[in-house]
Amino acid sequence: MLSHISMKKLNILIVIMLVFLPFLGCIENNEVNLKYQSNEQMIKSVKQGIIQMNFTIRTDDTTELTRLWVPYPVSNDYQEINDYHINGNYNYSGVFRESESGTMILYAKWENTETFPQLNFSFHIKREERIRKNFTITNNDLPVYVEPYLIPTSLGPIDGIVKEIADEIIEDNITILTKAISIYDYLIEHGERDPGLSFCGNGDVCILLQNLHGKCADFSSVFVALSRSVDVPSREIFGTRMSEEGDITGSYHCHAEFYLPTYGWIPVDPSDVAKLMFNEHLELDDAQIIEARDYYFGMQSDTYVDLSMGRDIILNPEQDGEPLNYFMYPYAEVDGESLDFISQESLKYVVSFKEDMN
Repeated sequence: MLSHISMKKLNILIVIMLVFLPFLGCIENNEVNLKYQSNEQMIKSVKQGIIQMNFTIRTDDTTELTRLWVPYPVSNDYQEINDYHINGNYNYSGVFRESESGTMILYAKWENTETFPQLNFSFHIKREERIRKNFTITNNDLPVYVEPYLIPTSLGPIDGIVKEIADEIIEDNITILTKAISIYDYLIEHGERDPGLSFCGNGDVCILLQNLHGKCADFSSVFVALSRSVDVPSREIFGTRMSEEGDITGSYHCHAEFYLPTYGWIPVDPSDVAKLMFNEHLELDDAQIIEARDYYFGMQSDTYVDLSMGRDIILNPEQDGEPLNYFMYPYAEVDGESLDFISQESLKYVVSFKEDMN
């Protein structure tokens, strides 16, 4: 039998263990859950220059009304945009705001034109690298203004199979941050880039969850739908990239963000990790992929240009066609019929970038 003194020491030890065990567990969990976190003070890179967009719409002498809508980028915390120039042979042009997402829109129309409708749009941009890595695990209390980023879209439901898969992915994670990390990791470890797509993808989440094969809008849409289904506010940001000078028409890109209470929006881009793996024929354990995987959770290069947000878009002025899946590419209608932005058969556009070192 234990002596009275030994029993007293044992009881004290048990009390100490009961008091400190939860804290030890939290420390251990934080080390795992915060694997993409960094307190390092990093110098942000900056890129600036002029982006020019030229549009030509092929019509014939029977055309009565031609309309064009183009994303109109504006300044925010990471990009400064000014020196806008708009010209062309239009009858009218103006800048409008889409009511749901707040996306700004350049709109122009032509009536009974004898020549092809044309519009030239240019602006100067100064963009800095985003670094959002000094995050911590917080509570799940959300401000009212992020509630719209928890609702489903036509191609991004948050119930049924989407919710079932999301619950499996997050397992027993209960915080917004750890849920987002789990979903980001799942997309990198199970998704593959589809080089056969001629644009950024449709973002049809239910189809993609059967075969996670796609491009940037696909990866971002799946991240958003899975996140929203487990109460993580998230959204797609549609834009383009000024990675190099010259023609950047093929540089349209989409990434995702999620909202962390008390910290703000954190960018994530699993599609760029998948792109690097595909282009360089690399595996998950390659040093380049490990580095990219860390970078694209909480960071974004200075080459990116924010253009628009939102899904199921009703433009302003309103289009005659169906709501747009998303509004990143230009959209045009001729006598109420929408034109194909992918083939560029009737809607021709060229986007170019010239770097400015000043």
